[in-house]
Amino acid sequence: METAELETDLSLFKYDTLEQLPRSYRGLEEAERTERIEAALAELGDDVVILGHNYQRREIVEHADFVGDSYQLSQQAAEADAEYVVFGGVTFMAESADIITDDDQTVILPSMEASCPMAGMAEALQVDAAWAELTDAAPDAEIIPITYMNSYADLKAFCASQGGLVCTSSNAADAFEWAFERGDTVLFLPDKHLGENTAYELGLEDELATWDPWDPEGKDGESVADADVILWDGYCQVHERFRVEHIETIRTDHPEAQVVVHPECRREVVEAADVVGSTATICETVAEADPGETWAIGTEIHLTEHLQRWHPDVEVLPLCGDACMDCNAMRQIDPNYLTWVLEELVEGRERNVIEVAPQEKTLAKVALDRMLEI
Repeated sequence: METAELETDLSLFKYDTLEQLPRSYRGLEEAERTERIEAALAELGDDVVILGHNYQRREIVEHADFVGDSYQLSQQAAEADAEYVVFGGVTFMAESADIITDDDQTVILPSMEASCPMAGMAEALQVDAAWAELTDAAPDAEIIPITYMNSYADLKAFCASQGGLVCTSSNAADAFEWAFERGDTVLFLPDKHLGENTAYELGLEDELATWDPWDPEGKDGESVADADVILWDGYCQVHERFRVEHIETIRTDHPEAQVVVHPECRREVVEAADVVGSTATICETVAEADPGETWAIGTEIHLTEHLQRWHPDVEVLPLCGDACMDCNAMRQIDPNYLTWVLEELVEGRERNVIEVAPQEKTLAKVALDRMLEI
């Protein structure tokens, strides 16, 4: 990467030392696995904290010390001050935990395959090349890059180096306003749907343009130079699957149902829903529902299943089928992997450690700190 003067690589090769599950762990049954996990945790005690993202399966979250959104989990790990942080999530989440935890804390990602496809749609190397084209096309404009939390550490570092910051789905509008106080144009990465929905929230729906890094004919800086908000053409493969027809079907089959969806969904889905918000908002919506209410959930299937278990007095429905709502990247955190990394820690061996390069770590923390200031 040249513009930000960072040495980085494609995410595919960044953590090529992560290890596969040994064959002896691949056939474990749940009862044996649970017993072994509990034994390892008893041995490790306060030396380890397990984080379970809302999208993780039951067999992971039932062993987690904390369950929630990605950045919230990282903050809880830092406050716990455990020597080892085992993150049941995807790569960018483990990176964020490494950025904000102390240097004497080690972050472990159980499976090497847990890599968010959306984060991979905006590699820092790609963004750096686009940045050169955009700034050349609009030399007098002050462009402020904002990256969604769902991005790799080197992209967070890039945004910091160019005067930008990080946002979550809860504070994206605040991040936009922060950027417009300091510049003329927002480049929002990597989720175009969250960016578009935020622009509509702020009344900027007529000031949008999309930068498609995948289209050799469409990467023309001149064509987007006059936009107030430039959306990077990336998306969540789970949330983009939701359609207005799913909401219509739910309301036909369950006339009493209300619908809550994540802002990573398409604009027309957000417009058709009753409530829109982060996974924390979705959880709060169901938790605060009156007994007997029906809520259809437009986010990853495992959170829907958790809400069904956690709130049996509320009818919780998936907005579309299990396959539609499943995040394959999250599914890679197999509980057999959890068993393995914990038992290895008991033996004094660290497996699948996530460690952000020092310069990236320093800059990425700047981007995160700017977010916290708003």
